[in-house]
Amino acid sequence: MDSDLDWTLLRAFLAVAEAGSLSGAARALQQSQPTLGRHIRTLEAKTGGPLFERHARGLTLSDLGQSLLPGAQAMQAGAKQIELAAAGEDMRAAGPVRITASVYISVYLLPPILAGLRQSDPEIELELVPSDRSENLLFHEADIALRMYRPEQLDMITRKLGDLPLGFYATPDYLARRGTPKGFHELKDHDVVGYDRDDRILKGFRAAGFEVSRDWFSTRTDNQVAYWELTCAGAGIGLGQMAVGARDPRVRQILQDAALPALPVWLTAHEHLRHTPRVARVWDALSAGLRPLLS
Repeated sequence: MDSDLDWTLLRAFLAVAEAGSLSGAARALQQSQPTLGRHIRTLEAKTGGPLFERHARGLTLSDLGQSLLPGAQAMQAGAKQIELAAAGEDMRAAGPVRITASVYISVYLLPPILAGLRQSDPEIELELVPSDRSENLLFHEADIALRMYRPEQLDMITRKLGDLPLGFYATPDYLARRGTPKGFHELKDHDVVGYDRDDRILKGFRAAGFEVSRDWFSTRTDNQVAYWELTCAGAGIGLGQMAVGARDPRVRQILQDAALPALPVWLTAHEHLRHTPRVARVWDALSAGLRPLLS
């Protein structure tokens, strides 16, 4: 095996191992597929054998690839720690700040806050990553994360901003057709928009004494934006964040006395980055912009 291994080659190897295909890895690294293929072939020449085996569903690691994986991952973690430490020493007020939040919050809550930040601090470049998966701040996939749970990773600075209260909503047309339920128990006589594979709504109804199954929900989706748009289109009664529902003229809130859980909102950044000028400015803007919407 050639002892002079270029980190660029190992980075390509890790991306293919994670994506399971050259095309997926090329998208993740924002490189062309032929370039990535050359990197893999060069690394195979240096290591003395094939690193992947081709199957109907894509690429899987060969025995040699499996043996290289832990060391390559350790090198990646070390490189990311160096990157974070260097970023933490960057005292410029100008430059990019990458924010990740759920798709729903990215679509319905953050745009006016970020638009205001662009006016007040035009030297800051904003990168918004709408995602319902947990981006790894340790690997600098984002500078700031908004979470509906408290992150448990070490080396993080975390602040709870408050809670997003939930309510039931329906369109005036739906209520005109089906009537307005006077109490929680009357929801059994209505169309309710539910989740598909996510069982949180099911658990909520069961906790309230409604022994319903997934099939009871006449319309189902796990995508939060699609869920809200289905509610606003009149597909049935749906749950929504009150901060969003209060500003959406397409729906009315019903069952205001229903006891519903609230969603906690946590703001998180890596300790190396939290107090750099531009990250601190975005952190403060997010805190100030979201706080009026929280309970």
